[in-house]
Amino acid sequence: MKEVNQKEIGTLYIVATPIGNLEDMTLRAINILKEVDFIAAEDTRHTLKLLNHLEISKPLMSYHRHNEEVKTEILIKELKQGKQIALVSDAGTPGICDPGEEVIKKCIEEGIQVISIPGACAMINALICSGLDTKEFIFMGFLPLNKKNRKEKLNEIKTATKTTILYEAPHKLEATLNDLKEIIENRKIVLARELTKIHEEYIREDIDTLIEKAKGLKGEIVLIIEGSKKQEDNTLLALSLEEHYRYYKEKGWNKKDIIKQIAKDRNVNKNEIYQKFIHKD
Repeated sequence: MKEVNQKEIGTLYIVATPIGNLEDMTLRAINILKEVDFIAAEDTRHTLKLLNHLEISKPLMSYHRHNEEVKTEILIKELKQGKQIALVSDAGTPGICDPGEEVIKKCIEEGIQVISIPGACAMINALICSGLDTKEFIFMGFLPLNKKNRKEKLNEIKTATKTTILYEAPHKLEATLNDLKEIIENRKIVLARELTKIHEEYIREDIDTLIEKAKGLKGEIVLIIEGSKKQEDNTLLALSLEEHYRYYKEKGWNKKDIIKQIAKDRNVNKNEIYQKFIHKD
């Protein structure tokens, strides 16, 4: 990392904006947008609507996927000249399936301070209301269009024992659900759409029903897929009974449910397992 005098340079603020409901804009984010010298925005027209709503007037610079390389150099130059800059995407947190990753990396290389101003993030909002395991998860963003790369990602989902989160566009949703049907078998899947908006909805159905319901759906869509139990089951059977018990205990399960699940995992009578842990806390 290059040494730069922090007193002489500016700071890049990564500012999360609402994914729908404008009331989700934080006070800190509003204050930062008011204080910076200018704002780098994924779509200046979209950001201007937000600024007008907040009664903020600031110069805007376009910063999106197609000009990221050129505009990154401009932003770095401005920061080195002492400018304070906010980076925003159209919705949610920049850098998560949105522009921002490249300029953040470059700032770090150049010794320029980067500060995150937290706020809405669609994948986290969808996950916490999905009802699926939130302790460990994999975020894959949008599945690749390239057939080979797409197949590789689908195979990752097939063997993943952790919850998987995907983004998808409405016009590609049915094709993606049909691809998932081939690999997830009876695993749970939740479709979240239009988060924080008037038509916010969570659809919790088996994959076949979901494919039918998905026809004609509109809005921003997040898919949350339960992890595979097959690989996890094989791993659990290799554990001792004490380790097996501790595995579920660390997940926050109560004693009764742990005993029932261990018996199911090992295909034995639950009374046999109960006798082993009768005095266990």
